[in-house]
Amino acid sequence: MDSTGLLTELVSLRSVSGDPGPQRTMMDTVVSIVRSRIPHIDVVGEQDGAHPWLLVTNDAPSTAPRLMFACHVDTVPIGELANWEFDPFAASIENGLLLGRGTSDMKAGLVAATAAVIEAMDMGRPVALLLTSDEEIGSLGAAAARHAVAESVVGAVIVPEATGNRIHPGHRGALWLDVSTKGIAAHGSTPSKGESAIMKLVDVLARARTELPLGTHPFLGDETFNVGTIDGGSAPNIVPDAAHVVVDHRTVGDGANLAAWWREQPEVDRVEARIDLPGVTTPRDAAWISGLAPSVSGDPVTYFTDASIIADAAPGAPVVVWGPGTPALMHAANESASLTEVDQAIIAYTDAVRAWPAVD
Repeated sequence: MDSTGLLTELVSLRSVSGDPGPQRTMMDTVVSIVRSRIPHIDVVGEQDGAHPWLLVTNDAPSTAPRLMFACHVDTVPIGELANWEFDPFAASIENGLLLGRGTSDMKAGLVAATAAVIEAMDMGRPVALLLTSDEEIGSLGAAAARHAVAESVVGAVIVPEATGNRIHPGHRGALWLDVSTKGIAAHGSTPSKGESAIMKLVDVLARARTELPLGTHPFLGDETFNVGTIDGGSAPNIVPDAAHVVVDHRTVGDGANLAAWWREQPEVDRVEARIDLPGVTTPRDAAWISGLAPSVSGDPVTYFTDASIIADAAPGAPVVVWGPGTPALMHAANESASLTEVDQAIIAYTDAVRAWPAVD
């Protein structure tokens, strides 16, 4: 397979989260590549939905445990174009790097997984390639595909996100909360006649910095909280009667105590969960993981992945985050991926599928 050619084609597609059309095109492109090499594949999914997904499998017996590669096809937006030193969708190559949005996150991993799945199917190994959309905005495509994963026999899962080709057996969960406050509008020249929703929100956020019941975990580490977006008010000369913040928690438990803390604050009017994804942990000494060739990191990745959905749908299956790309470049301007790392990932993934039990 021409891995560089496929990566170039995929990066040139503007498959930004929330826009299903280009994401469907991405999926069609990958499936056509697999089908050109392995004509007899089974493809199920919901391509016409708001959050499309496809599950590609070969004709192994339905009872055979499959090695699943779980790949999302969407990217974050490019942000300010002025911050880029090159066209983020030109997919140009310089000094062994393929440049563009989505290279590290995670089109390089998708290409490597596609190559390995083709090899596995050619050898008759029971494998699956899960293609999901809208991972960046809450693993929405994976959630839509959850039932298909649950109905499959999944033996292990590789999520080919950017890790510099190191194996990481998990990550924290994500809890995004919409927190709103209400006030009473008044003229800006007489603020004492109103109640500022913004000032209420400021008070709550200041308290959160020291009072939030953030937990810790021996593997996943510490829970965190970040103010992602904040808005309120309608004009400088009006006391604001509404304010709103989106808080991003990275969790090691179920997040219930964190959500409860926000709801208990006297200034808060409403709290709603926008994203609620559990953390993922797989023992480093699990038999399948210990048999993989590359080194296994003792740390989780810092970001969340579709593994939150997949691990819940396939309980007992070991899950690792493992792929080409540079984590520091994920969501950043001037994103790129090393073509050498892509080739190394293809070799490592191919070794993993060759070691996967064959079916008679």
